[in-house]
Amino acid sequence: MRILVIVALGVVSLILLSMSRTTLEKNMERLSVFWFRLAFAFFILFLMNIAGGFIGIYVPVNIASGVILAVLGIPGFAALCGFAILF
Repeated sequence: MRILVIVALGVVSLILLSMSRTTLEKNMERLSVFWFRLAFAFFILFLMNIAGGFIGIYVPVNIASGVILAVLGIPGFAALCGFAILF
């Protein structure tokens, strides 16, 4: 298992070294925007559970719900609300 981790880190470092500086900066910016959106999605899910608790709607706070909300945005919010009402 330890060798597999070392090989994976070596492959990732070779990929990072082969990128140009501008490509690397652009990819890091995209990654940071995604992490911010994911954190904000968990905050929104928390608020949805507080507000939904008053009317009996429960939306699970897990990584799948967070990624759906982070990637899809407002349509993801509507989809999660729809799933919470239907199921």
